[in-house]
Amino acid sequence: MAPFLTLPVTDPILIFGLAMIVFLIAPLVLDRYRLPGIIGVILIGAVIGPNGLGVLERDETIILLGEVGIVYLMFVAGLEINLSQFIEYKYRSLVFGLLSFVIPQVVGTVVGYYVLGLSVGTAALFAAIFASHTLLAYPVVSQLGIAKTESITATIGGTIITDTLALLVLAIVIAGAEGDLGASFWLELTVGLTLFFVGVWLLVPRIGRWFFRTVDQESYVEFLFVMAVLFVCASLAELAGVEHIVGAFLAGLVLNRLIPESGPLMNRIEFVGTALFIPFFLLSVGMLVDVRILTAGLETLSITAALIGLVLTTKYAAAWLTAWRYGYSMAETMVMFGLSVGQAAAALAIVLIGFDAGLFGEAMLNAVVLMILAVSVISPAVVDRYGRAIVRISAHTEYDPRTAPQRVMVPFSRDSQYRDRLLDLAMIVRKAADEQPLYTVSIAQPGARAEAEVAAIEYSLEETAAYTAGAEVPVERHTRVESNVASGIVRAALENRITTLVIGWDGTPRHQRLFGDVIDRILTQSEQLVLVSHVRQPLNTTSEIVVILPRGIDHNDGFYEAVHTVEHLAEQIGAPIRAIVVDGNPEQFERLFGLVEPDVPATFERVDNWDDVSTRLRKDVDETALVVPMSARRGTMGWQSALRTLPTEIATATDGNVIIIYPAVGDRSDDRQFLQFR
Repeated sequence: MAPFLTLPVTDPILIFGLAMIVFLIAPLVLDRYRLPGIIGVILIGAVIGPNGLGVLERDETIILLGEVGIVYLMFVAGLEINLSQFIEYKYRSLVFGLLSFVIPQVVGTVVGYYVLGLSVGTAALFAAIFASHTLLAYPVVSQLGIAKTESITATIGGTIITDTLALLVLAIVIAGAEGDLGASFWLELTVGLTLFFVGVWLLVPRIGRWFFRTVDQESYVEFLFVMAVLFVCASLAELAGVEHIVGAFLAGLVLNRLIPESGPLMNRIEFVGTALFIPFFLLSVGMLVDVRILTAGLETLSITAALIGLVLTTKYAAAWLTAWRYGYSMAETMVMFGLSVGQAAAALAIVLIGFDAGLFGEAMLNAVVLMILAVSVISPAVVDRYGRAIVRISAHTEYDPRTAPQRVMVPFSRDSQYRDRLLDLAMIVRKAADEQPLYTVSIAQPGARAEAEVAAIEYSLEETAAYTAGAEVPVERHTRVESNVASGIVRAALENRITTLVIGWDGTPRHQRLFGDVIDRILTQSEQLVLVSHVRQPLNTTSEIVVILPRGIDHNDGFYEAVHTVEHLAEQIGAPIRAIVVDGNPEQFERLFGLVEPDVPATFERVDNWDDVSTRLRKDVDETALVVPMSARRGTMGWQSALRTLPTEIATATDGNVIIIYPAVGDRSDDRQFLQFR
């Protein structure tokens, strides 16, 4: 019992248990006062740390887990970023990153040299401390669901530019202090960074696609693969001459398109980070704080005041200038400021290395720790307050009282092929914001063995619930006894007010029918949006979505909803759209696609006839593409005789995944809800 009664606690099991209690209680307590939970973890870390009550030491284990936490945090930020938006608005990230570095660096160097009396090199290193920033408040952004907002995407992308430049200042100043600032230093740094960025950007996506297409194991194997990529990239970054957080963020970017936001793998990644690694980083930051520094003298306090004042004013100036340049709202400006004002990993690295090199004294080291504590409270509080304002504004502009919630249903037979692939598609198509469960339906034939068949179906569908539970997607399973399978599916869709049907198709060529008796009857009897899906490869390995648009399909009742579904699918799997317009006007379709949310990169080209479509698919489309012909039901706008054989021709012309999308028919007065109002 003795180890349990002495302080600091040394028993590893008890240390871990105390950490879990902190991670549990801190958010619950602070939530009552409408404060972000991460502030509580930091403050409790200060209280129980070596400079507080001394309950825990900031030993090698805490430091290790803290390092893993910041690496994991930057990795998740790279995963959750809207990559298409990030690429489209990359110059906004560049502008914010440069402003967020240059303004603090210039102002800080001037203050350090003229006010604090530091040498030019030391003053530049002093400025680099707060020219960098750490996304301390990113968990708040993620929790609020605004990580894909354009202004936040620019902030996250700019973080890597800012931190990389600040750490380069560190490397240059230290090399200059040691007399190693020669041609070999610049050559090694340039070659190392180039090889690292180019190598990771080119190799990791190819390895990832190969892995996800060929390895069919339990989901924990996929998780281990992702973790291996993360920590290898982080290690290679340090080898190349930059901090491991840069490698972690780059790993998140290159894996972004391979990990769907709504899938089980992403849920596991976020769960492990939110529950374990990221809180350890916050706890480690809190344990650095020593409130006794406040009595250490005027030098420490004056440097602390200078640091806090400089970081707040310069980071706000960078956020304001970027927001002014691109027309962001006040709430977006403050969230950008709140994210970029956070300090931890890079600031600590710079001041500790400067201290070890003899460039900084103990007063500077203590002042940086106090500055980190101050901004650790300010940053999440600002992001939480103004992030909620962004959520309220978004909810207000998107709400339409005529709009029914989206409900997705997947019909299954007892021995459905590619069941997990269909579930992946349905979870991607499903809008998490509507908070609707995923519906499944299976039809048993009436007769003497009907009860046994129902039991067998229900048993086989247990795996369905287990699979979707991994993504925290609830499932409502329905089993019906019907003599007509198609009628049973259509009735189940009507009874549950289903808006979207995701149906599996085996891809078998048909000469007298479109797909087969059951699917053909469903198309005839239903009015919902229908996705007839021949999905053979994992959707997360999709390189592009090839949409085929027949002439006149834009006059179909549910055209805008179908376009919205395609663009939502493209956004979720991070693939660009290439639209092939058959005997129509590509400019017209480009304009119509531009009216529909969300914004995704898309190109439009024209072919003269359906024979050219098959030729184009065989020549230009490989197995990593997802081919999405937009068809029409017989008798509706956009129908033409060529659509009767379209599914078979498309399935034989490509080796990749195929989804034939049939727009909804009937009264679609709310179809314009998918338009963007600008």
